[in-house]
Amino acid sequence: MSSETSTAADPAAGREPEPAQGIGASLASAESRAKTEGTFPYAADLWAEGLLWAAVLRSPHAHARIVSIDTSHALDMPGVRAVITHEDVPGEALHGRRTPDRPVFASDVVRHHGEAIAAVAADHPDTARMAAAAVIVEYEVLEPVTDPEKAFEAEPLHPDGNLIRHIPLRHGDPAAAGELVVEGLYRIGRQDPAPIGAEAGLAVPRPDGGVELYIASTDPHADRDRAAACYGIPPERVKVVVTGVPGATADREDASFQLPLGLLALRTGCPVKVTATREESFLGHAHRHPTLLRYRHHADAEGRLVKVEAQILLDAGAYADTSSEALAAAVSFACGPYVVPNAFIEGWAVRTNNPPSGHVRGEGAMQVCAAYEAQMDKIAKKLGIDPAELRLRNAMATGDILPTGQTVTCPAPVAELLAAVRDSPLPDLPKDTPEDEWLLPGGPEGAGEPAAVRRGVGYGLGMVQLLGAEGTDEVSTATVKVHDGAATVICAAVETGQGFTTLARQIVQETLGIDDVRVAPVDTDQPPAGPSCRGRHTWVSGGAVERAAKMVRTQLLQPLAHKFGMSTELLQINDGKITSYDGVLSTTVTEALEGKELWATAQCRPHPTEPLDESGQGDAFVGMAFCAIRAVVDVDIEMGSVRVVELSVAQDVGRILNPAQLKTRIEAGVTQGVGVALTENLRTPRGIVRHPDLTGYALPTALDTPDIRIVKLVEERDVVAPFGAKAASAVPVVTSPAAIASAVRAATGRPVNRLPIRPQAAVAQ
Repeated sequence: MSSETSTAADPAAGREPEPAQGIGASLASAESRAKTEGTFPYAADLWAEGLLWAAVLRSPHAHARIVSIDTSHALDMPGVRAVITHEDVPGEALHGRRTPDRPVFASDVVRHHGEAIAAVAADHPDTARMAAAAVIVEYEVLEPVTDPEKAFEAEPLHPDGNLIRHIPLRHGDPAAAGELVVEGLYRIGRQDPAPIGAEAGLAVPRPDGGVELYIASTDPHADRDRAAACYGIPPERVKVVVTGVPGATADREDASFQLPLGLLALRTGCPVKVTATREESFLGHAHRHPTLLRYRHHADAEGRLVKVEAQILLDAGAYADTSSEALAAAVSFACGPYVVPNAFIEGWAVRTNNPPSGHVRGEGAMQVCAAYEAQMDKIAKKLGIDPAELRLRNAMATGDILPTGQTVTCPAPVAELLAAVRDSPLPDLPKDTPEDEWLLPGGPEGAGEPAAVRRGVGYGLGMVQLLGAEGTDEVSTATVKVHDGAATVICAAVETGQGFTTLARQIVQETLGIDDVRVAPVDTDQPPAGPSCRGRHTWVSGGAVERAAKMVRTQLLQPLAHKFGMSTELLQINDGKITSYDGVLSTTVTEALEGKELWATAQCRPHPTEPLDESGQGDAFVGMAFCAIRAVVDVDIEMGSVRVVELSVAQDVGRILNPAQLKTRIEAGVTQGVGVALTENLRTPRGIVRHPDLTGYALPTALDTPDIRIVKLVEERDVVAPFGAKAASAVPVVTSPAAIASAVRAATGRPVNRLPIRPQAAVAQ
């Protein structure tokens, strides 16, 4: 991967040199050394005196009625300390991120392959696994509902029914029509977040009858509240301590691991640990929503969009999870970052007997991006217009109206981003020589004849929401303490790889001029900060840290300002020095802090949003981010193999807070999109997860990763966001699959209406 470009296209060209610290510096993560040396404490590394091991028995069926559960054989095994089922849940039997519809343990019916039936605690992990396997469950196997289209007419799979949400969006004139009409049917597969490292946790009983959960949580306070409700105890008797999160592309943990863990600790009175196998991980956590999309675009003779009609069907799997939010994003962004005067979108999320779907980076927005960009390619082809030019004619800008009726008030430099990638130099063509065979699709041993290789260039324009939507109360609290010349940030924002702990240090360094800044470990004794998704912590938690640091700054400067008869606004802190506007006062921060202990707590709460109404209208989003990607691919049109040669990226970032970190986030997001486009598809025939491992589920490797060139970063600050910055990693995930599919269409002339792209779809006819 590379972000090197010509000087003219260099995203850093014209910017001031990086500072050594503070906002704008490429400050390294404080955890990087421990992670590279293997000393960073992940959940799988935890230990406690008297430790027991847990294992969970999961259903082998996608849909079945439970006739009986016999735990006696497991309980009789030496070393087994407890076996629990639905009968042993003292509190709420149902849980869920938004809708409490998922049982802790299945009781009368199993709704998906891998659903938890029972859990065991034993003195050795092998004993626990054997005891779980010894639990005898008699099933009456039922016919699974795995086709989301059939879920509307099928018998209810859940007491709440099969329909989770329906959004009918109505915008403009339903009678509007264009001179040109194109239609398409598109399918997006099931992507697994495939988290790095094992999903693990430790539960330790407390003397007050409560429990402490040491887990890689990305939303500790919500996890605490769900656990307390399940255990039938007050939330203050459950403490969640966040252990090292080894990267997250979605909500990292799953309650099907945590909740049984705490129940076993409370039952046995001993610490209990679980480390999930990769198979259990595939079966237990949520995946990206498989989606079926039908589109009809109307355009005039110049290619300008007149009307978009679409039907969007999300397969939520067995339980609701975050499907309502994903559907809102899909429907709201169904037309993409284009001006569309008339839009009529129908969106549904339904329950099936497939594995549960939930929050995965760019949910909803990624699926529709692949579809509306395919439609734009169809219009360009029919009119004989360059695909980039067609997109430019329709590009959205600040002040335009979304199909939801919301005005785009944030910076929306869509045309500028697209022009940047379009005008970037194209990569050289591969040479027809043996030493360059590795450049061909399939590699040196698998490539076909070089004469069968075609190069294609395609484009993708994507958009995502920032923060939660539809009235979500986004709030975070942070405390900044200064003592002995060092600062500590206390905030329950979990570091999942998005760089919050580094950003928090940079904010305090810049505001207070203090080099030595640490971020305290996260637990639920701290005020809540909310989940680690949709760029929340850069905006909301970073904003809270900034406000707290500014309050401490005022405490620091007030005595000096009073002494010299001036206001604190006339004093500035730079390079560890405090100076006045007239040069009368000049001292160091260290001297000013001597003998003092200062602290302040602050909150950040963005402006409120509102739910979409019965016509899909409303100001549902706080802000949006945009991205343009040009993909260059080589396709063997006889074998159907695809190699992504280069992805050129231009992105709307608001403000660059940490250049190195930003580059890494964009490259990681683009790479995840490559997997969506070409390799990642969790196959579930008849609801059964096939090959739940990293052999059967193909993640892109370093050899699959193309040259990633960041050709432009637009720094147009969003005035309502702290620092003016925007989230960076979700929008390239959304955009890159669409761009790759567009390039394959250009190379083969085939429609490419399914992701991931199958070899037969890339064979020219």
